[in-house]
Amino acid sequence: MPQYENPWTIPNMLSMTRIGLAPVLGYLIIEEDFNIALGVFALAGLTDLLDGFIARNWANQKSALGSALDPLADKILISILYVSLTYADLIPVPLTYMIISRDVMLIAAVFYVRYRTLPTPRTLAKYFNPCYATARLKPTFISKVNTAVQLILVAASLAAPVFNYADSIYLQILWCFTAFTTAASAYSYYHYGRKTVQVIKD
Repeated sequence: MPQYENPWTIPNMLSMTRIGLAPVLGYLIIEEDFNIALGVFALAGLTDLLDGFIARNWANQKSALGSALDPLADKILISILYVSLTYADLIPVPLTYMIISRDVMLIAAVFYVRYRTLPTPRTLAKYFNPCYATARLKPTFISKVNTAVQLILVAASLAAPVFNYADSIYLQILWCFTAFTTAASAYSYYHYGRKTVQVIKD
């Protein structure tokens, strides 16, 4: 049986803040205001570090919703960043397509898991009730590595026009490494799918 929990934890609020900063970053990049974009990106990164730290160290701040909301916030942020950086000709189209395709499939899988772990009768009110916890998600190790690599590439790409190294061979190497970890992460979820979901029982 699922359990009720408080969704208004500090980590969850930080994740929501990160989601809110995503379109702001996208706008700044499209407007080519890279200096401010770097500062906003650093703020978004700080919310990511803080929500994980708080959830790990304070038991009453950890939630099943947070286990899904934190990676969802990362994926929304990364997707908007990669699309806008591709628009600004700082990241190649095939890499962005690859990353977003993987994230769309993972988000669809999260919605499917939510549906499958919801006890009958399944209703929309119950499905979208954040207090109604049914499962916790556990990202794979390579997925954590991939998220870090993707964010490193974002930081490097944002800084490229500021410090004039947009044509650097090191950026191109980072593109390849990001593509490799993205593919490896997608395979890890395919291979270990069931092990990444912990159904909550009373």
